[in-house]
Amino acid sequence: MNVLLPEGWSRPKGYSNGIVVNAGRLVFVAGMVGWDENCEFQSDDLVEQLRAVLENTKAVMAEGGAGPEHMVRMTWYITDKQEYLAKLSEIGATYREIMGKNFPAMACVEVTSLMEDRARIEIETTCIVETKDA
Repeated sequence: MNVLLPEGWSRPKGYSNGIVVNAGRLVFVAGMVGWDENCEFQSDDLVEQLRAVLENTKAVMAEGGAGPEHMVRMTWYITDKQEYLAKLSEIGATYREIMGKNFPAMACVEVTSLMEDRARIEIETTCIVETKDA
């Protein structure tokens, strides 16, 4: 797996512009929200929900034989852009604590609401576990 960074471009902070993979097994993680294993929200705080989202994502990835190092794409859906920007340093610290310094290609989209009324953030993830002969 190689990160795509065109010559002369500044390295983006917290994500990659693109990733190339020669071959591998795909692991798709559905949109995860910030609830626990019993589908109950423990907090309405954006950063605490992000922590739960990332822990849920990591658990599903592990079930498929993948880890944060295999992430190639994440799409983040947030309900409040201004809150997201105001808490960006906390969000970054929480992300690195759980996912390490693994930065897939990402998109972040503000939406008016999510399917779960208490959800402040939802993230879907794609992983590629490279095969040994790739």
